[in-house]
Amino acid sequence: MALADHLRELRDRLIKATGAILVVTIAALFVYQHIVDFLMDPVLRSVGCPDGLQASDVGERKGCADFTVNGLLSPFTIMLKVSFMTGLVLATPVWLYQLWAFLAPGLHKHEKKYSLGFVAAGVPLFAGGAYFAYRILPTTAEVLLDFTPENAKNLLPLPEFIDLLTRMVIVFGLSFELPLLLVMLNLAGAVTGGRMLGWWRWMIMGITTFGAVATPSTDPVGMFALAGPVIVLYFAATGFALLNDRRRARAAARGPADDEASELDLTPAAVSAPEDVTGAETVSAVLPEQATGEPGEAGRAPNDGAPRRNDDDDTA
Repeated sequence: MALADHLRELRDRLIKATGAILVVTIAALFVYQHIVDFLMDPVLRSVGCPDGLQASDVGERKGCADFTVNGLLSPFTIMLKVSFMTGLVLATPVWLYQLWAFLAPGLHKHEKKYSLGFVAAGVPLFAGGAYFAYRILPTTAEVLLDFTPENAKNLLPLPEFIDLLTRMVIVFGLSFELPLLLVMLNLAGAVTGGRMLGWWRWMIMGITTFGAVATPSTDPVGMFALAGPVIVLYFAATGFALLNDRRRARAAARGPADDEASELDLTPAAVSAPEDVTGAETVSAVLPEQATGEPGEAGRAPNDGAPRRNDDDDTA
């Protein structure tokens, strides 16, 4: 395909992925209240004020908090944010499939099988990361609100809570895709399992640092909650890469598959030194008919002394 055809196909894939997210987002608008209750319920059960007790009732319960909505447009903004987050998460199978469909034409038969496995594994990994963020947020809120000073009250703006939850869902979901990315690089031959195993010290440090920076709540609970599962998934991806390297070595010993070309050795060969030839040998090779007799002009037969016939004699 030409470059313009690839760009048109990419445009079509992006339109389909965006359309799926938009459809789910519109559908989520009709059940917006149920979704908001589902998002707020774990935090309210963790740090919410008991019935009949307000956050202003200082001393009754430390860390008690109420959700608040400020401003005339805040409820409408919250509805759009919640619906879009729902559309992005629930439409994950569609936009992951569109990504696979764009890459599939350039893959071999066995690589397409691995690509389907990428979609099949990518959806539950992203959903698992999103659900893990949803479950860890109440614990994070409880730890943070426990530092509330005496004679102070806690009010949780609902828009900020939705933004925090959205960022955590996206960060956790994409972080859980890191092992899948490493597996894809191993299947493509870009990195080996042995190299991934040799990176384990740096990877643990990097994942922990990423958890500290990327976690929106900026607390150690959220950092280790993100880093722990990703580290476990990293070692799982390393084990898969080691097994795949062994399988690839056995397959290389059997030869290429039916839809793969054999490897060619394109290393230039050394050129031998030229041979010296004499002038006489060159003349004999080029003009063998002039090797004997008196030399004449180029292209003329040698003079052998025989009388030549003149065509004008026939007119006599």
